[in-house]
Amino acid sequence: MKQTEIYTKSYCPFCHRAKELLSIKGVPFIEHDVTNDTAQEEQMRLRSGRHTVPQIFIDDQHIGGCDDLFALDEQGKLDPLLQGPT
Repeated sequence: MKQTEIYTKSYCPFCHRAKELLSIKGVPFIEHDVTNDTAQEEQMRLRSGRHTVPQIFIDDQHIGGCDDLFALDEQGKLDPLLQGPT
């Protein structure tokens, strides 16, 4: 399984939804909580080019936010992306 990272804030409902989907799929992920960590938040902005959370990466490929993650799942593209060769 590929490495999955998610940048979150503790109070963000979209972050909770994205993490729940990944958990339901049995995907282990590294969570970067940027709620009170400006350095991590800046790293997220540099990596993603976005200022909102969540921001999700699979093997350093930027997937996008919660809506993007759910769209990939609905299109049947998320599982192959998560399980594909590393």
